[in-house]
Amino acid sequence: KKLIALALSAGMVFSLAACGSGSDSSEGSGKDGEVTITFSTNVVGGRADALQAACEAFAEETGYTVDFQAPGESYEELMKTKMSANELPDVFTTHGWSVARYSDYLEPVNDMEWAADINEQIKPVITDKEGNMYVLPIDMDIAGIICNMTVLEEAGVNPDEIKTWDDFAAACDKIKAAGKTPIHMGGKDNWTIGQYFDWAAPSYFVTDDASSQADALKGGEFDTATWEKVAGMMDEWVKAGYFNEDVLTADYNSDTQALAQDEAAFCFYGNSGIVDTLNVNPDANLGMIPIPAANEGDEPSLIAGEDIAVGVWKDSPVKEEAIELLNYLAQPDVAKGICEAAGNKAGLNGVEAEIGDIGAYYDKYADVETFPYFDREYLPSGMWDVMCSTGADILAQKDGAVENAAKTMEQNFNDKYVSE
Repeated sequence: KKLIALALSAGMVFSLAACGSGSDSSEGSGKDGEVTITFSTNVVGGRADALQAACEAFAEETGYTVDFQAPGESYEELMKTKMSANELPDVFTTHGWSVARYSDYLEPVNDMEWAADINEQIKPVITDKEGNMYVLPIDMDIAGIICNMTVLEEAGVNPDEIKTWDDFAAACDKIKAAGKTPIHMGGKDNWTIGQYFDWAAPSYFVTDDASSQADALKGGEFDTATWEKVAGMMDEWVKAGYFNEDVLTADYNSDTQALAQDEAAFCFYGNSGIVDTLNVNPDANLGMIPIPAANEGDEPSLIAGEDIAVGVWKDSPVKEEAIELLNYLAQPDVAKGICEAAGNKAGLNGVEAEIGDIGAYYDKYADVETFPYFDREYLPSGMWDVMCSTGADILAQKDGAVENAAKTMEQNFNDKYVSE
């Protein structure tokens, strides 16, 4: 796979207001009565603001009420509860799981007018074995490690020389010696901890063709020794002082603040992190690097997957109106603004998002191979929270945290794995 594009726009301005209020389930079922559409999303920051603004504009245009909900880190658990009760939001983002987790609950989109414009690079990610698609992929997520180029330059770090995790650690040593924080992580929002494992695990498990465990993972085999290497690297970084001291009490906003103020060098986020940081300081000099390889001789890589992908609950009592909202989000001018808030290229052909300075990095890394998000492709559904919680124990330096992380991951993997 190739890196499609890394889009960026720091100048997007939306007039935000409440998108209405309502309960978890929609009320009203037709255009002649009062209609409330619930919209739930996992995204935060500028991406959530952009979606909320689009919902507001749609509500003003149609006269419907849109109950916009962005609960942040509790989103996944809330959705699991709603799935078990078969009471889902009318419209919701699938956070990488449109096929594996949500396809039984979603309305297929194959026959919708904009479906013919879905980019060929994102189409395989959102298509099941029968050829059905269930979401509007507003953008495409291609991610590396975002970084503050000013901090790197002042510390004497050449980002082009970071090919392996050993190179990355050497860069962190220089950054720490220069008095800056090498890696900023807002562990209070524990999804930020899971980001590390999604970024680091592929280089140990997948991207080395000679020793890839991709097939073994998909076949139900989990190697604890390899996971100990991934968890152990985090532990080594804690002991080396690479993370911010308040790693377990800082939140995501503190990450963007640290990058914006030239206080930190690296964060494990996609391009939306760049956009959110530039919203704090438009003059910050930011960029990205590919994810380092675990072993000398292996190549760095990038991550690809769903980002803002939106579907309609197939049993929604206001399904017709919910589909209207989905079609509205697919309109080029609407999708363009959301893509620019995310810093990603559109998932629909014909939607041209402004890519800004990040376009240089798109060109630079156009030939870097991409791999799917690790937890979405190689782990059973429900493993994300395990990565987050075991990682928090490592950051807290609890006794035996690395070994416990590997054992807990193996146990949960075996419990949740279902052979297809």
